[in-house]
Amino acid sequence: MDLPLHPMVVHLPMALAFVVPLVALSLLLAWYQSWLPARSWWVVVGLQAMLVGSALYAQNTGEIEEERVEDITGKDAIHEHEEAAELFTILAGVVLAFAVVGGALSGRSAGRWIAAAAAVGSLVVAGQGVVVGQAGGELVWVHGAGKVQLKAPAGSDATAPAAEPMPRSGG
Repeated sequence: MDLPLHPMVVHLPMALAFVVPLVALSLLLAWYQSWLPARSWWVVVGLQAMLVGSALYAQNTGEIEEERVEDITGKDAIHEHEEAAELFTILAGVVLAFAVVGGALSGRSAGRWIAAAAAVGSLVVAGQGVVVGQAGGELVWVHGAGKVQLKAPAGSDATAPAAEPMPRSGG
C-alpha cells in the first residue's frame, strides 16, 4: 500500500501540544518557588521549538498530499482542516517567541511574567490542537480520506476494497 506521510507525521506536534503546557506550568512553578534555576525554562523553549518545527513539517506534508485526498473528501473539509492547522502553527510560533524572550530575560521579573504568558499561550495551542485533530479526524472518518491509502500502488495487480467511512455518532 502507498501510505501517505501526513497521518504519520501529525502525531508529534499533537502530542507536544499537550506535553508543553504540562512541562511549562511545572517549570514555571519550580522557577517561582526557586526549586529549579531559571535556566531550566529553556527546556520549554526546546520543546516548543520542536512543536513549531514538527507542525510546519506536518503542514507541508498535508499540502503535498492534499491533491490525493481532495477528490474523495471535497475541498471544503480540507480547507477547514488546513485553516485550523495554519492557526495552530501561528499560535505555536507566537508562544515560542514568548518562551524565548522569557528565557532570555529569566534574570529579571519581566522574564517570569513573559514565561507565564508563554505557559498560558501553550494551553491555547493545545486547545487549537483539539480543533485541528477534530477536523483531521472528520476528514478520515466522515469524509473518507482514509480511502486514499487503500488504493493499490500504480503498476500493482492488487486491489484493495474501498472502505466506507464510519457513521458519525450522534450528539
